[in-house]
Amino acid sequence: MTTTITRPGLYDGIPDADYHADPIPGGSLSSTGARLLLPPSCPARFQHWRQHGGRPRAAFDIGHAAHRLVLGVGPDLVVIDAPDWRTKAARDARDAAHAAGQVPLLAAEYDVVQAMAAAIREHPIAGPLLDPSTGRPEVTAAWIDTNTGTWLRARYDWLRDQTHGRPIIVDYKTTDSADPSGIRRSIYRYGYYQQDPWYLDGLAALGVDDAAFLFVFQEKTPPYLVTVVELDDYDRAAGRDRNRRAIDIYAHCTATGEWPGYATDVIPISLPTWAHHEEQ
Repeated sequence: MTTTITRPGLYDGIPDADYHADPIPGGSLSSTGARLLLPPSCPARFQHWRQHGGRPRAAFDIGHAAHRLVLGVGPDLVVIDAPDWRTKAARDARDAAHAAGQVPLLAAEYDVVQAMAAAIREHPIAGPLLDPSTGRPEVTAAWIDTNTGTWLRARYDWLRDQTHGRPIIVDYKTTDSADPSGIRRSIYRYGYYQQDPWYLDGLAALGVDDAAFLFVFQEKTPPYLVTVVELDDYDRAAGRDRNRRAIDIYAHCTATGEWPGYATDVIPISLPTWAHHEEQ
């Protein structure tokens, strides 16, 4: 039985598949969807993603598995008895696990995610933040945009309870580099500066307006270094402006039934500036 949300609020225990299938009748917009509506993407790409979803990618399995062990909830992990994915039997087992909504891992990969979870628990900031006694994992928020009447939703990796001090949203991300300079690039490249205000504004719309938002980045290679970061107000405001544009585009496209691509007319175009320098 699939989950249905008809009232704004915070919801625990909604299965991951139900959340991503959109539990709100008539449709709603998530932070991921908002980013797909804006350049360098476009409404047409968003609509295709919403209708067809994305194919499971093996490159994401380590991240999904780490989430499962760090947060304590998520899809089941399946350890495949093979040294690598080169044999047909191993690939078939991997595909079967994906089809069943599970996360397939080689034994060596399972050892990695266990070590990652241990490193998180030992970290002086991330460990207490994600202590199971202080909050709840995978909390779904649903609210209504007051400007357009559009339903919006978010999925918090971790929400620290108000009984333990200021409420804190924690978003856990695995990465190749937890170096601050690499994190800056990731925050821009993947639009995480939109995710931050999206999540905070969702809580504010539900009556919690003094929350904080922290990213926990962790490397996927030994020694599995962890860096906890908080976005500054300037970048949060820039993300909030983009979110506003995305919500307005979504509302307009939903009302008209039109989901345009990159351009609706012939546009003039020229080579990038660096190309002209190379020609000289």
